[in-house]
Amino acid sequence: MLEDRTRLIVGLGNPGEKYQFTRHNIGFMVVDHLAQDWRLALDKQKFDTAFGRGKVENLPVILAKPMTFMNRVGPAVRNLAHFFRLDTQDITVIHDDLDLVFGTLKIKEKGGDGGHNGVKSLIAAFGTDAFTRIRIGIGRPQDEQGITNYVLSKFDAKQEGLIQDIIMAGQDAVEIVLSKGVSEAMDRFHGKKIPESNVGRKL
Repeated sequence: MLEDRTRLIVGLGNPGEKYQFTRHNIGFMVVDHLAQDWRLALDKQKFDTAFGRGKVENLPVILAKPMTFMNRVGPAVRNLAHFFRLDTQDITVIHDDLDLVFGTLKIKEKGGDGGHNGVKSLIAAFGTDAFTRIRIGIGRPQDEQGITNYVLSKFDAKQEGLIQDIIMAGQDAVEIVLSKGVSEAMDRFHGKKIPESNVGRKL
């Protein structure tokens, strides 16, 4: 394990039943699974964020889901991080990415928002782009429905068959970031389709 400072793991999504299981909520899906697998209930509320605290292999972690809409997640996450005296280097954000083909996962330590309103809000709130992102590819729409309708729609039938693998790969990525560091996680997932990078565990 790396030094045992607290790590904040944030999944991005929109709150409410209407948005459950939509492409834009894949970050929420990964965090929900982590909470279940780590037996860490998201039963606390502060700064418009649902979160839970615990330890994963003796490393203190906070799992969080901002309950604002996507374009306002920045202040919520910033306030939570400041409350627990965390730096941006202690934060890992899980989010969907239109620029990655479906079934691809990439990790980066900093960079622009890539047109993602949640990441844009985080960069504006913290005044820096220096936080780890686990980017989960959802691809771009093949028809004329538009980006907004696409990200707020559920995965199609073929894609739904891979959601389990995507969630498991997201968990693997988080756990490698925690235990081995960002560089190792980047090497592990670079250029791999999610079924290839998944260790084969089942939900």
